[in-house]
Amino acid sequence: MSTPAAPDHSVTAEMVEEASRRLDGIVLRTPLEPNTRLSGQAGAEVWLKREDLQTVRSYKIRGAYNFIVQLDEQARSHGVVCASAGNHAQGVALACERLGTRGRIFVPRTTPRQKRERIATLGGSNVEIVVTGDSYEEAFAAAERDAAESGATLVPAFDDPRTIAGQGTIAIEIVEQLGFAPDVLVVPVGGGGLLAGVSAWMSAHHPTTRIIGVEPAGAASMAAAFAAGEPVRLPTVDAFVDGAAVAQVGSFTYPLVRDGGAELTAVDEGQVCTEMLHLYQSDGIIAEPAGALAPAALGAAVAVKPGETVVCVLSGGNNDISRYGEILERSLMYQGLKHYFLVGFPQEPGALRRFLDEILGPEDDITLFDYVKRNNRETGPALIGIEIAEAGDLHGLLKRLEESPLQAERVEPGSALFHYLL
Repeated sequence: MSTPAAPDHSVTAEMVEEASRRLDGIVLRTPLEPNTRLSGQAGAEVWLKREDLQTVRSYKIRGAYNFIVQLDEQARSHGVVCASAGNHAQGVALACERLGTRGRIFVPRTTPRQKRERIATLGGSNVEIVVTGDSYEEAFAAAERDAAESGATLVPAFDDPRTIAGQGTIAIEIVEQLGFAPDVLVVPVGGGGLLAGVSAWMSAHHPTTRIIGVEPAGAASMAAAFAAGEPVRLPTVDAFVDGAAVAQVGSFTYPLVRDGGAELTAVDEGQVCTEMLHLYQSDGIIAEPAGALAPAALGAAVAVKPGETVVCVLSGGNNDISRYGEILERSLMYQGLKHYFLVGFPQEPGALRRFLDEILGPEDDITLFDYVKRNNRETGPALIGIEIAEAGDLHGLLKRLEESPLQAERVEPGSALFHYLL
């Protein structure tokens, strides 16, 4: 496997500036837009750095191109490989097309056809897509074997100084577009490449800017590394925020983030879903889950001072429209508006009518009603999903259920029963 060694493990402001010059004319200088909704919510002046409007609809092209363009002629003659089902694959594909470099991109069989087609369109004749394995880990293992056997260079999604420096160029653009450094810069964190890159440049030129990295609560691998004093592998990962669901941060990114002075926080996946819906319904922005991480943290996990200038990096917009059902469900449950129950109904006429009249509140709505098992007994259990108008209405609903003759059991999110039934 051919992997030219970087000088050392550090990433300097100068490396980020050199990357910015390499990327000039290659990546889009994405808009920096004020957001009235988030500004009112935070009591500050909030701007969104719209990396969802990048050519590949994410910032990943910055790191991929900066890595591949620095390979020497011999390394490029052997081509490059990567494993990804999303943004990194698209960034590598476009970089290969722009540089005339051959690339093989390994994707798991679970990758939707439209994503494969998008990768193929961006890479053109320079890119071969290899579908293998049932998970990202299996695809990555195949990419590593290919690199070892063919001499191709494995392009890291985040864990290399060249990738990190390329991703850090976002910070330069933000300061140039604002005309000054923001008081607070909020960025999403998966493997830590983006946070490490912007921290390297901002700490050298604008050390008073408060930098906050936001992880998904179900995949807080950087926080785990901080707690352990080294990168560690999470035993389980909630893959919903797929662009940031990394089980273990990198050996390059961890020390850079640790020493860069950034703060870390985590946001529940349900809050991410709620912010995705706000972005879509209020702002007309289609964000992927990882793209909504930074703005989701405002008011939830990140407090800012009145009047401060805050920039949130909206990192990507590669969201599959078929996911919006799950997004809405997670959002409602996070807000305490959606609840599930197993209710034993007497097998007699009028039982359901009495439930509707005596148990449901005037604003409650049944969103799911399904008999789990039909039998000849006196009662039959039904799985019922109920959406309430306000989270505070739950107390009354539970009280009416408790006082009724019905046998009812609440299905708690995260329980074994919940995952089995829903």
